[in-house]
Amino acid sequence: MLRDTAAQDRVIERTSPWVRHRTLIVVILAAAAGLAVLLAYLLRYAGAGVSVDRSRLSIATVERGSFVRDIAADGQIVAAVSPTLYADSLGTVTLKVHAGDTVSKGQVLAVIDSPDLTAKLSQEEATLASLRIDWQRATLDAEQKLLQLRDAFNQAEVDQKTAQRELDRSRKAYELGSYTELQALKAQDSLEKARFAFGQAKMNYESQPKQNRFDIDSKKALFDRQQYLVADLKRQVDGLNVRSPVDGQVGQVHVADRASAAKDAPLLTVVDLSALEVEIKVTESLARDLRPGMTADLEGGGRHWQGSVSGVSPEVVGGQVTARLRFGNEKPAGLRQSQRLAVRILIDKRDNVLMVDRGAFVDQDGGGFAYLVHGNVAERHPVRLGASSIAKVEILDGLAAGDQIVTSGTDAFNGAERVILSH
Repeated sequence: MLRDTAAQDRVIERTSPWVRHRTLIVVILAAAAGLAVLLAYLLRYAGAGVSVDRSRLSIATVERGSFVRDIAADGQIVAAVSPTLYADSLGTVTLKVHAGDTVSKGQVLAVIDSPDLTAKLSQEEATLASLRIDWQRATLDAEQKLLQLRDAFNQAEVDQKTAQRELDRSRKAYELGSYTELQALKAQDSLEKARFAFGQAKMNYESQPKQNRFDIDSKKALFDRQQYLVADLKRQVDGLNVRSPVDGQVGQVHVADRASAAKDAPLLTVVDLSALEVEIKVTESLARDLRPGMTADLEGGGRHWQGSVSGVSPEVVGGQVTARLRFGNEKPAGLRQSQRLAVRILIDKRDNVLMVDRGAFVDQDGGGFAYLVHGNVAERHPVRLGASSIAKVEILDGLAAGDQIVTSGTDAFNGAERVILSH
């Protein structure tokens, strides 16, 4: 007998639909997850019209800490007193010193040879001597005239008294019959003449001092005028000896030895090394906080000095403001004009201040916006900034500790509200 296939048959159990279609289900779930991720990505970067490489940007984290406001700058030594000496007259200059020589106040630094000025002084001195003689002669003449008028006055007084006595005798003789009436009248006329002569002599004598003072004062005025002229010429001749106005050192020499110099031409500069200052240039934004009297640290050549701000220029040139600093009680030695020093000016220090690294964003859009970084997206965010220092800037509003912002490199954003940061 032939065997059948019953022994080879087995019962097949009916499987669940989830088991039968599990591959399809996995594919559908994966597609849905991918679609969700894609949708989230699209929603996240919607509106981002610019993509910038992250490596081109500087990103800093907002933090809290001690905020030190200071200004650092390169300073240059300048002399607070550095007068330039000029030629008082046309002539040939003979130098007595050279650049770099140490000089003292009143020392002759150069001599100007001016024959014309010297000759003019001699002529005016001769004129002065002549006017002095005229003045003295006028004084003697006045005394002589006054003496003569006084004699005339005294003589007229005597004549008047004599005429009076003669009239008295004539009248008595006429009464006694010894004189005629004509003789008495003649004596009366003589008295009248004597009285007139006396009055005239008295008037001349009393008015002569005024006339004498007028004549003498006229001569004296001419003499004084000439004396002032001679004094001015002597000053100009003395100015031919160019003297140092301060103790210091000869700086730049503007004229060669034995060269001809025009009037008011610069000759040389004297630097007063005891009155040195440091000149710095700071940006306009930092200059707003500078005030005279602020303390400063100065460093150069391995040495440190204390100083203070002595003045701040009210003028802005090329976006910068010039300020000057004065050394403290310790006067530095061995410094030279135009020498470079490092300057640090401390403005203030505060604790628990929200701040971030200073960057170009401070000067963009008036400092009212910053790009806040979220993963690979930077969004334009309004902020309010406070005080600034060399390295940090204070955050008053708009950010919190731990936030990250783009501090520089935002020029490539072109003002976009949202920017993709690529790697």
